[in-house]
Amino acid sequence: MGAVAAHILRSTITLSHAIHIDGSPTCFVQAGGDTVLRAALRAGLGFPYECNSGGCGTCKFDIVGGEVHVLWPEAPGLTERDRRKGRQLACQCVATGELAIKVRTDPEYVPRILPRRHRARLIATADVTHDIREFRFATENAAEFLAGQYASLVIGGVDAPRAYSMSNLPNEQGEWHFQIRKVHQGQATTRLFHALQIGDEVEIDGPYGLAYLREDNPRDIVCIAGGSGLAPMVSITRAAAAAGLLGTRKLHFFYGGRTPSDLCGEPFLQELAGFGDAIVYHCVVSDGASAKAIDWSGNVGFVHEWLPRLLGGDLARHEFYFAGPPPMTQAIQEMLMVTHRVPFQQIHFDRFF
Repeated sequence: MGAVAAHILRSTITLSHAIHIDGSPTCFVQAGGDTVLRAALRAGLGFPYECNSGGCGTCKFDIVGGEVHVLWPEAPGLTERDRRKGRQLACQCVATGELAIKVRTDPEYVPRILPRRHRARLIATADVTHDIREFRFATENAAEFLAGQYASLVIGGVDAPRAYSMSNLPNEQGEWHFQIRKVHQGQATTRLFHALQIGDEVEIDGPYGLAYLREDNPRDIVCIAGGSGLAPMVSITRAAAAAGLLGTRKLHFFYGGRTPSDLCGEPFLQELAGFGDAIVYHCVVSDGASAKAIDWSGNVGFVHEWLPRLLGGDLARHEFYFAGPPPMTQAIQEMLMVTHRVPFQQIHFDRFF
């Protein structure tokens, strides 16, 4: 980071800046080094967003007056047309003074729990697979979130926050559990897997995300996970069981892995009442050669291909939650909405890139 940029960011940490929404009496304050988006969400505003990290483009806005410092100028969430028109991503902008913006807020995005920053201490780790590990952190305050949401972790030695979903349930003890997949040469996961020790501290900022469990409908639930998308789906399943939702409906849990050694999730579900009856686990391996090499007798293919085979043709009878690699989530979304006409209101996921 250049000296000028570093100076700007240091200034925003010590100064507060008013941000006005054009055509509205709404004004909120950016403080503490927040981005425009996080400041809006902490103020309880319905600012549209998904990934909170520059990839999806949902938080686009126009500057009416004032200036911003852009944290990631090349963020893929902006198209070339957006750049020509001067549009910005709220998750990648820090106001450098009083700011006026144009954005259409939406009640759907109003946070049900306002995001907060917490100092958190690592208290335990446990391997889930050969490349997924659960990290458990504790904060002094209660862990307040909705099942399926994520938080942003600020890790010492890592250049930017990373978003990870919680796998546990909200609790008064202040425990936040994350099931994180190791990324080859990934800066954050290298630090987490190889440098972070029990007792070390990180900052947890959250909760964020809109793909949380909806309890107010009678439809059967389908959770679909791949990679570390396991965490939010485990949290949703735990919450559905704890809320008593599975007395009158089923929950189908799908996990897709490249090889049989990548499959996981079932042990977490086996701990819940109703496993094998109200909770049904389905696993799918995409690498047919690896499956054949060990005489794998389970499902082979892409996980989305198995949904209609195992659930039947009328997928619109279900409520869908999913998380995982972008190609998987894109394929699921297209199949549900285009091929099977599942209403958008029954499809819940946060886009990450």
